[in-house]
Amino acid sequence: MSNRTTVHTPAAPQAIGTYSQAVKVGDTVYLSGQIPLDPDTMQLVSGDIHAEIRRVFDNLTAVAQAAGGSLANMVKLTVYLTDMTLFAAVSEIMGDYFTGPFPARVTVGVAQLPRGARVEIEGTLYLG
Repeated sequence: MSNRTTVHTPAAPQAIGTYSQAVKVGDTVYLSGQIPLDPDTMQLVSGDIHAEIRRVFDNLTAVAQAAGGSLANMVKLTVYLTDMTLFAAVSEIMGDYFTGPFPARVTVGVAQLPRGARVEIEGTLYLG
């Protein structure tokens, strides 16, 4: 694919596996899932779920900016939670990062996430 490029920024956590922070194909950017890792220490932010969710959105923001966009370009989010009672907290904090029209979103309850995180979010940007 000649129009496929990977996105990398030190402002977001480095990949902890064999994947890219994001892949841009034409005007579409596919952001890998972000957990609440601090990009400077690569340690999980823990304790306060609001701080964890904010860290995830800050990480997504950094990758979106590195791809040439912003969260305003987000068209789809997938949220993974180890506890579905955290759904309301995600919605509350999402309101601090997005204005309408909001991206499409699905929330999935999972048994585990990498490094014991409670939340992971991935997304798709459209830059056209």
